[in-house]
Amino acid sequence: MNIEGVLSHARSLMQRVVRPGGNAIDGTVGNGNDTLFLAKLVGKNGRVFGFDIQQQAIQNTTSLLEENGVADRVTLFQRGHETLTESLPQETHGKISGAMFNLGYLPGGDKTVVTQPETTIAAITQLLSVLEKGGVLCLVIYPGHEEGALERDHVLAFAKDLDQSKVHVLQYGFINQKNNPPFLLAFEKK
Repeated sequence: MNIEGVLSHARSLMQRVVRPGGNAIDGTVGNGNDTLFLAKLVGKNGRVFGFDIQQQAIQNTTSLLEENGVADRVTLFQRGHETLTESLPQETHGKISGAMFNLGYLPGGDKTVVTQPETTIAAITQLLSVLEKGGVLCLVIYPGHEEGALERDHVLAFAKDLDQSKVHVLQYGFINQKNNPPFLLAFEKK
């Protein structure tokens, strides 16, 4: 297929903004795939900060990072992404070039533990304050389950009201797929 899927497009956007020596955030580390991707982008002199409330996610991610020799580039927090600004070192504020979130639940984990609209919106708000000018947040929303549909509605309403002179918000996704396919919201700080 010539059209990029949602996850692939999110990664393409990250490749445009996250540079060696830079700082990035994985707001939902899950099984560590995006954390690993970002760790490779920031290189040996950069730093990735990862957040997840589940110990299983932190353990899975730690193992993946160690297997790939990049664990020293990543700081993991077993905390919600809504604690971003209090968790990040002060010197990184305004110097985050990219962030990735995959909302919903941990693949292969407890499906009753899901991201929540309130904490996700708090995290977006905080991220917009610590992103550098031109920095991008990629948020993949999975509305195929009840909690995901609720989160979609809240996050979309929030995003539509953001001041376009401060942030651009792009919605990217397939519209003719069954079962409420995931879609991407990309926020670029102006």
